Amino acid sequence: MTATALAIDDAVYAKWNHKLNRSWSSADYAKIGVTLQIVGEAMAETANFKPGSKVLDVAAGNGNASLALARRFCEVTSTDYVEAMLDKGRARAAAEDLEIDFEIANAQNLHFADNMFDGVASTFGVMFAPNQEAAASEIVRVCKPGGKIVLANWTPESFVGRVCATIGRHMGASSGFKSPQNWGREDWLRQHFDELCSSFLITRKHYKFRYHSPQHYLDFFRTHYGLCRQAFACVGPLGEAALADDILSIVDAFNTAVDGTMCAPSDYVEIVMIKA
Repeated sequence: MTATALAIDDAVYAKWNHKLNRSWSSADYAKIGVTLQIVGEAMAETANFKPGSKVLDVAAGNGNASLALARRFCEVTSTDYVEAMLDKGRARAAAEDLEIDFEIANAQNLHFADNMFDGVASTFGVMFAPNQEAAASEIVRVCKPGGKIVLANWTPESFVGRVCATIGRHMGASSGFKSPQNWGREDWLRQHFDELCSSFLITRKHYKFRYHSPQHYLDFFRTHYGLCRQAFACVGPLGEAALADDILSIVDAFNTAVDGTMCAPSDYVEIVMIKA
């Protein structure tokens, strides 16, 4: 790759990062994030870090994994590139009297030294970094040899994967932008991590989205999920009905509730890797 091409790529990634940061900051995602706490707890149990382990939570959001690991007496550094997300994590940690270091950091360019942490974790976080190759490289770089890297990522065919793809289609995703759900594909994960890790375990799990009704889910996500909120703003009044109908049709396909409420299971993969 030429220096000019690299500069163009960097500029494009910088633009995408800015737009995504603005999108995440435009709504109170923590209202959604806290409902996913069980995933952080399950991942912390699977990781089984010993007390005192230095663990980095990458793209931590409002701190689900950070809190779960701190409850198990790990020394946690919780990072995100959205200050508002970290503020929510700080408030939760303070409420539970948990000691966690919170720092602004971009998953694609972590400011930590090589081999600094006993483990690295991310729940539905690092997968949203636009420069996927850089993010994958960074989470390995900062982990010590023999350390664990533990991830939870939505799969492409999951409820969330389908909703995200629908939102992207209505917005008109930028050329070259890669689907975050790549991180839920075993072939992609092995391509990026197999040679860097001495062991690789992937387990398929699911989380159930529970809401009063399908319409309640749509209204809640439209209000509190920045990307969804941005999508409705992007399509404007003429496109709102079509976007809403497409999202509700996906809810209908996944909804297992028969009483008018919503219970939609969404598959994700939990990955445990040991750095070589």
